[in-house]
Amino acid sequence: MNNSAPSAVTASAEPLADTEEELQARVAWHYYVGNLTQQEIAQRIGSNRVRVNRLLAASRESGMVQITINSRIAPCVALEEALTKRFGLEAAVVVPAGANTEANMAAIGIGGANYLARQIEAGQTIGLGWGRTIRAVLRALPQRAYGPVSAVSLQGGLSHCPSINTFDIVSDFANLCQADGFLFAAPIYVSSQKVRDMVLQEDAVRETYDRARQSDLALLTCGDLTESLVVTYGINDPEQVRTLEKAGAVGDMLGHFMDADGEAIDHPLNRRTVAITLDDLRKIKRVVLVSGGAKKFVVTRAALRGRYPSVLVTDEETARRLCDEP
Repeated sequence: MNNSAPSAVTASAEPLADTEEELQARVAWHYYVGNLTQQEIAQRIGSNRVRVNRLLAASRESGMVQITINSRIAPCVALEEALTKRFGLEAAVVVPAGANTEANMAAIGIGGANYLARQIEAGQTIGLGWGRTIRAVLRALPQRAYGPVSAVSLQGGLSHCPSINTFDIVSDFANLCQADGFLFAAPIYVSSQKVRDMVLQEDAVRETYDRARQSDLALLTCGDLTESLVVTYGINDPEQVRTLEKAGAVGDMLGHFMDADGEAIDHPLNRRTVAITLDDLRKIKRVVLVSGGAKKFVVTRAALRGRYPSVLVTDEETARRLCDEP
């Protein structure tokens, strides 16, 4: 884990798409490279400090600016050791908690990106889940060539999702790492178990499914029952969410709904999921779970109890709660 003052900033050198992007890059350059204050930058561009602050935030959010931090915070290190011991993990990465949900997700994304960048090796197949947290990881991941690497979806996609989809995750990773991309050419949920079985027998889908199961490293998150993209855009039926809760679900991983102990619940939706199974996930050598925040605490704990991840990337508050519980 890396935590302290920013030591390196990378801004895109590609042709700028519009004046707003150009302004973001100019402001970022003056602030991080030129060491000008926000007030000095405001005077240079004929604006004000509030505008400069917003431009800096936008440049970080878009991934134009990537910050590398090269020191460690003692309480976070202690929590990493405690998590590793308590849950039998290979490793843990704990970052200082953000001031709000978005800041917390960005912090976890940076922690996940720093870890992932050290683990990718030529010849590997990287299995990718999806969601806002995984997008935060990719936004912080440095762009470089790792040699021949493959990226593969671990699950099907959504026909409608305005913010992000599995296809975007694989495509973005492939662009960042100059990797070959393989997609699940199927929706995450189909109409019946019979249809699911038929879909998985299709040559194109079967190839992806087999490749995903044989991933060398998997990067994924988990979702609760309130804000998960799977729940919001994949189900679209409040009654079905209620039946999931009644069956004991606390959230999902790769579209499979789990109980508080991390076991797949007995529910028709789990039999209609186009994704590698939770048992498949347990067989992958290194599974990196990137998850944190108060709303995800119960489902994160369930994933750990189910012994799916070998590495956990989370925030300081979530780590402390996980370690302090009896």
